[in-house]
Amino acid sequence: MAGFGLAIVVGVLLGFVIGSSRLAYAAMYPLMTAFNALPKAAFVPILVVWFGIGIGPAILTAFLISFFPIMVNIATGLATLEPELEDVLRVLGAKRWDVLVKIGLPRSMPYFYASLKVAITLAFVGTTVSEMTAANEGIGYLLISAGSAMQMGLAFAGLMVVGAMAMLMYELFSVIEKHTTAWAHRGSQNG
Repeated sequence: MAGFGLAIVVGVLLGFVIGSSRLAYAAMYPLMTAFNALPKAAFVPILVVWFGIGIGPAILTAFLISFFPIMVNIATGLATLEPELEDVLRVLGAKRWDVLVKIGLPRSMPYFYASLKVAITLAFVGTTVSEMTAANEGIGYLLISAGSAMQMGLAFAGLMVVGAMAMLMYELFSVIEKHTTAWAHRGSQNG
């Protein structure tokens, strides 16, 4: 959860920077895409050398694997504001900052919640992979230990816990999304 929380903060900030400027979008988006193509499991040995065995590499792996969808969706939500809408708002006296904060960010919220639903599952994958490689605690470590001891029931229980946690977080984001962005979904308003 710590890596996921960090991914939200960094993803939103980077997404805002990239999505708020055409130049930043053109310059940084390809770099971020190239970074996302790198296998995050390959970072685990490097993180272990830098931070040692334990929770540090797991948090950072969860962050590295889950910030990209958040960043992309915020950047896309901001970068795809209709030019006509921006023109009308500017004629009415709105500054670029006003357009981004008052129109762009609220309009990006459905994208943001969609990214959270994807990113949380990735965060669990990243943490588990890291714990399997370089940890002395956690569900990933439990999976390796149980497998080595031929305790398949315990290994499957660990997998079910990861799946259940991801499912609960997904549902939590769905509920929050429903209450905060009902205006963006067709058929969600009665009347």
